[in-house]
Amino acid sequence: MHRTLRALAAVLTLATAALLVPTATAYATPESSVRTQEQRIEVPGGPGTTGPVSLDTTLYLPATTPAPAVLVAHGFGGSKVAVDADARDLADSGFVVLAWSARGFGASTGQISLDAPDHEVADARALIDWLAARPEVTQDGPGDPRVGVTGGSYGGALALLLAGYDRRVDAIAPVITWNDLGQALFPNAATTAALPVDTPAHGASGSDGVFKRGWAGLLFSAGASSSDDPANPTGAALGGSPAPADASPPGPGSSAGAAPPTATPGAPVPCGRFTAELCAAYTDVATTGRLSPAVAALLQRSSPSTVTDRITAPTLLVQGEQDTLFGLDQADANARQIAANGTPVKVLWYGGGHDGGAPGDSVREAIDDWLTFHLAHTGPDPGTGFAYTVQSGVRTGGSAPNSRTVEATAYPGISGAAAVETHRLALEGSAQPVVNPAGGNPAAITSLPGVGSSLGSLAGRLSAVTAEVPGQTAQFRTAALESPTLVAGVPRVDVSVSRVPGQPAPAEAVLFAKTFEVSPDGLRTLLGSAVAPIRVPVPADGSAARVSVALPGVVAPVEAGNHLVVAVSTTDQAFAGPTEPAVWQIGLTGDDALTVPVVPGEAVTASTVPLVPLIGIGAVLALALLAWGASRLIGRRAAAGAEAAADPAAPPLEVRDLAKTYRGGFSAVKGVSFTVRAGMVLGLLGPNGAGKTTVLRMLMGLIRPSAGTITAFGQPVGPGAPVLARIGAFVEGPGFLPHLSGLDNLRLYWAATGRPAEEAHLDEALQIAGLGASVQRRVGTYSQGMRQRLAIAQAMLGLPELLVLDEPTNGLDPPQIHAMREVLHRYAAGGRTVLVSSHLLAEVEQTCSHVVVMHQGQVVADGTVDDIIAGGGAATFGVDAPDQAAAVLNALTGVHAVAIEGSSVHAELNGTPRASAVRALVEGGVDVTSAGPRRRLEDAFLQLVGEDAGKMDGAP
Repeated sequence: MHRTLRALAAVLTLATAALLVPTATAYATPESSVRTQEQRIEVPGGPGTTGPVSLDTTLYLPATTPAPAVLVAHGFGGSKVAVDADARDLADSGFVVLAWSARGFGASTGQISLDAPDHEVADARALIDWLAARPEVTQDGPGDPRVGVTGGSYGGALALLLAGYDRRVDAIAPVITWNDLGQALFPNAATTAALPVDTPAHGASGSDGVFKRGWAGLLFSAGASSSDDPANPTGAALGGSPAPADASPPGPGSSAGAAPPTATPGAPVPCGRFTAELCAAYTDVATTGRLSPAVAALLQRSSPSTVTDRITAPTLLVQGEQDTLFGLDQADANARQIAANGTPVKVLWYGGGHDGGAPGDSVREAIDDWLTFHLAHTGPDPGTGFAYTVQSGVRTGGSAPNSRTVEATAYPGISGAAAVETHRLALEGSAQPVVNPAGGNPAAITSLPGVGSSLGSLAGRLSAVTAEVPGQTAQFRTAALESPTLVAGVPRVDVSVSRVPGQPAPAEAVLFAKTFEVSPDGLRTLLGSAVAPIRVPVPADGSAARVSVALPGVVAPVEAGNHLVVAVSTTDQAFAGPTEPAVWQIGLTGDDALTVPVVPGEAVTASTVPLVPLIGIGAVLALALLAWGASRLIGRRAAAGAEAAADPAAPPLEVRDLAKTYRGGFSAVKGVSFTVRAGMVLGLLGPNGAGKTTVLRMLMGLIRPSAGTITAFGQPVGPGAPVLARIGAFVEGPGFLPHLSGLDNLRLYWAATGRPAEEAHLDEALQIAGLGASVQRRVGTYSQGMRQRLAIAQAMLGLPELLVLDEPTNGLDPPQIHAMREVLHRYAAGGRTVLVSSHLLAEVEQTCSHVVVMHQGQVVADGTVDDIIAGGGAATFGVDAPDQAAAVLNALTGVHAVAIEGSSVHAELNGTPRASAVRALVEGGVDVTSAGPRRRLEDAFLQLVGEDAGKMDGAP
């Protein structure tokens, strides 16, 4: 338990440290050739201050001026240093860029007023005035520079507010920011708007929200400890150098910006660089957990929702899909309100956020394109569409999750946008009592600020700390989904909340709703890494309150076969919940359905799977390339008339005197010959090092033989041979892209061959392989047996006349091996041919009709399974009189080694036909109940290759 608590503390510490890094996009980029100028710009202090504020700024000049300007604002807790890479990138694109440390941050003076119009917004307006006097900046008129604004989180809100207060702003690109700060920090999912489309307008700040305690505390800590000292990044909050005089909170009764109260030199100050007004507001909400009208008004002044109705600058809104601070609902509200003015709006959701990381190169390029078109009036029109990222959740080799981008023509809810599709999923579950413990402790752990749901997932696997506390959660689940479902937006559910007779209950319930995806093996994934708090007044007369809950906005692909679970809990450690004990009855309303939105669009990009040790991915890509090359070669040779005519009577495979000698003289294959005829299921056997895989690689044209020939259907086989299009294979293990479904993997593989889609015979291959609905699931969730069956289906695409499989039952359990055996039998029953290389002797005996045994690079046996087994003449007879039968057999010429074992008699017939022995027994008065070879394939194999030729499954 102590180790667990230390681990949780470490995670929280890392989250706090991460918060001090600004949330604006910041990347390590090569040194830029742009010129920079450092200067301090004085701006008016604003109401309640005693003097001007000095802003620490950097001007980035491109190679060619005059040019449009871009203001780059940093995130909360950061400074101009944090956006240096972004500023240089924009300057390299031809913009004059101005970055600055906001008042109260970095080396700038002043106190933090939280993007207040009379302070931080007024500072940015003064910076536009400064740019208007610069000859390097393109001017639209006297005092009117051509200027855009971008920034993340705190800087994103500044961009929106500045565009609302200053018409000189020509374009903006705010990133992961808020619309209504009160609603963002005090959400109530029962009243906020769902997105996207056909929902009420976004709710305003009010006193009925639930305090986002965890995030608020970290934000206040980051502001209170702001410093640009790399040796002491947390500044005064950790007892470092005290903040400047005008950054300390004023004493009681004094105005903001007045002299601070007396403090011990070098000691930390309670509110750091926040204004006294904000310091008092945080103290109030942190102690009461409620949003008073005064604090609501304070947060409202810093909310873009107050100015969105007058923003005319074209707006690119970028929001993160992994963000428990400012969710997708905040960008949704900004988009709707700004577009209502007729202002061009484009919306991008990317797979990150305050919990998931900064935007990648594609988003940075989109911002650059937006500003280039709307400021420099060059480049293609980026339009006003909508794009979102669909992440698989699969991480490979420590990389970011694999993902794809889906584009729609316009953001839903904006005029001209396509309607949103909705799916209604029936929920199961009766009404359930849930307990709110005294003190609200223990509380559920679902996420941590800046970390998201990773801690909740970890906690769910620990016995000492659980993500969901028993007795505190009501759960309702859907049936297993029959097909993959992409959730894009805000799911909704209607629930009822009532009192339990005889149990304590206050006037209102505070609850936390969330959606989990649950796989058949019980693995739970919290969609969006977020929960939706609800504050619900509950009638005292025992009747139920019915509320419509907007669950957290997400983009989440849900796999076929998985369930969705809606959970409603009484506690969550990230929020300030009630401390008085209570018991509530939580149930579904008469609707009993989860409404899931989907934004229709077109998948336009997919992330590249990194080169990591995923077994078989190299093999599948090599085979796809081989098939593509073969198809291209077929076309070229057909056009040239060089392709030889096929012989309809030729066997599917004929190997003659095949040899492979490597440099150094090692001979892996020596004079191998065998023929595979139509309808056969032929097993290629041999101990390790016998040369089986080398033969298969030469058969598939992957390597060239040193001598001999291979022909398929009468045509020569070699690298790029046209006849390879008639052969399906997987060699050395299957390889698939784990973030795609089985069906998508098959389609992608076939597309790589360059052959028409109708020739794939996808349905027939899937039917033979017997995957059923599992083919709709992501391959990353497949068992080994399912992967092998999918590999068989892939090899069967196009229904090749010859199917070559290397160890198809490798790693399977007995039921899976039996199922694979049936797959191969069904395929051969259609008149096609199968060649199987395997080390499972007992399985080959049951699966194959013919066997080729290799040893030390040579064929040592070739024939039917029965012929190989009976090759030594050993036979077993089931009889009614064993002693009499033994006497009859001993009397036959050449028969020896007769032995009795219960009711069976064993004998070496030594060339005597088994039928002759049976006839002799019957004529001697012995009733014969059975007669067959004594040996198994294992015995024949060991006799052929020797006891020490190499261990194989089934061999001693």
